[in-house]
Amino acid sequence: MNKVVLFLLAIVASLTVEAQINTPAPSPAAKLMQTVGLTEVSINYSRPSMRGRKVFGNLVPFDKLWRTGANGYTLVTFDSDVTIAGKEVKAGTYSIFTKPGASNWEVFIYTDTVGGGTPSNWEESKVVAKLSVPVYKIEMPVETFTITFDDVTSKGANIGIIWENTYVAIPFTVGTDATVMSSIDKALNGPTAEDYYAAAVYYSSEGKDIKKAKEWMDKAMSMTDKPAFWQLRQQSLILAKAGDKKGAIEAAKKSLTGATAAGNNDYIKMNNESIKEWSSK
Repeated sequence: MNKVVLFLLAIVASLTVEAQINTPAPSPAAKLMQTVGLTEVSINYSRPSMRGRKVFGNLVPFDKLWRTGANGYTLVTFDSDVTIAGKEVKAGTYSIFTKPGASNWEVFIYTDTVGGGTPSNWEESKVVAKLSVPVYKIEMPVETFTITFDDVTSKGANIGIIWENTYVAIPFTVGTDATVMSSIDKALNGPTAEDYYAAAVYYSSEGKDIKKAKEWMDKAMSMTDKPAFWQLRQQSLILAKAGDKKGAIEAAKKSLTGATAAGNNDYIKMNNESIKEWSSK
């Protein structure tokens, strides 16, 4: 192939690219987000329109699995655990499938999130929650398939599905009360043993006020029934830095006993070396 032919092919190719036309999708994509209590919920879906067609019982057959939209799967994402039909649904992204009926819809929250149409191999083990919801007839026809968040409270909301003259609601609840009560208890009862321990280790490792680190570690140990050998190891290091070699050796020996029982050779070695070092000074 000579250079002239290659040049002409390049021109044709460039004109073909330039001639491409962008057109709107028949079922455009949509995304909606809603805060429900302390939980962020988002839905990604595509929106088909009636265009003069009879939808439910025709375009969307009754009693057959539907992807609940168009194009790819309709996806719902929860950033914390929620409850649907009495089942705990862990934080994450799920697909929504339905079986529309004349008076009721079956709803399935499914773990697969990639695909179009309906799964070729439906697996019940991937259904994390399912429920039956009633159909409500609405007077004003809705041309374009629509998903909404309705009846939003601090405890939950409904995922509304609206199309043609049909409305269905998929209720879910969130753990707002438990989260808030836990925060209140923690705030009113003060820092936990874990808080004091983490602060003490940070202060020690970053070379900050060692007296404050020792104070916090003492509080952490006093609040812990059975300190783990790795906690006692950190206590011994802080005591040594604070100049309390006797206390450091005592803590190291306790850590050594726990490490020996656990069969942790690294901590056995470190404690033996520290005890030897501190005992010689």
